[in-house]
Amino acid sequence: MPRYRLDIEYDGTAYAGWQRQDGPATVQGAIEQAIKGFSGQEVTLRGAGRTDAGVHATGQVGHVDLEKIWRDDTVRDALNAHLQMAGEAVAIIAACTVPDDFDARFSATGRQYLYRILNRRAPAALDANRVWLVQKRLDADAMQEAAQVLVGRHDFTTFRSQQCQAASPVRTLDRFDVVRVGEAIEIHAAARSFLHNQVRSMVGTIKRVGEGAWTPDDVRKALEAKDRAACGTVAPPQGLYLTKVDYLGT
Repeated sequence: MPRYRLDIEYDGTAYAGWQRQDGPATVQGAIEQAIKGFSGQEVTLRGAGRTDAGVHATGQVGHVDLEKIWRDDTVRDALNAHLQMAGEAVAIIAACTVPDDFDARFSATGRQYLYRILNRRAPAALDANRVWLVQKRLDADAMQEAAQVLVGRHDFTTFRSQQCQAASPVRTLDRFDVVRVGEAIEIHAAARSFLHNQVRSMVGTIKRVGEGAWTPDDVRKALEAKDRAACGTVAPPQGLYLTKVDYLGT
């Protein structure tokens, strides 16, 4: 059976996360229904990562095996037609045939996330469910300094959810950068893989530095504590975006 890679964009506001569940709407479930409407097949779509409820994506990747060979653009357009008819906030940006050994999750060599903070007094009208509104002025330079404390290979126990199922809390954080763009603060994170809630936990922690409550040394102490209780407030999901999944040759 031909295997197809799907590059996926979605607004996670109305979904209970990526992973299919009994009852709540999910991104995986929406795409699987679109595949059934298009091909008649009951399938399981494999994703590169399981985003939480309310988290968005501009570069999620999935793969699916279909019984029939279709043109790549036919798969993309047909799935988008079914998603639109169902009123889903999901789009298939691209579809392409891939080798049988391609796996959206296990073939990935890295994942990149963006976290968006709107840093102003006025509320967000257009991006209400797509940013974290922080009304107190944040020092982005101080946040950048604190973020570098977390770059590298560490035990990130402090920054992972108690429900995290990963076998080890050790991860290598390749990038964690903070940039102010006008009223927005953009935080970019990259690693081969992340623990459950790791990015949001790190963002919430360095936000404390930005507001003057913590210093970069406090972030270091929190990391070294290897204790979930040492973490700052976990940032809300609506500011988080999965922007890219890396694969060899791409």
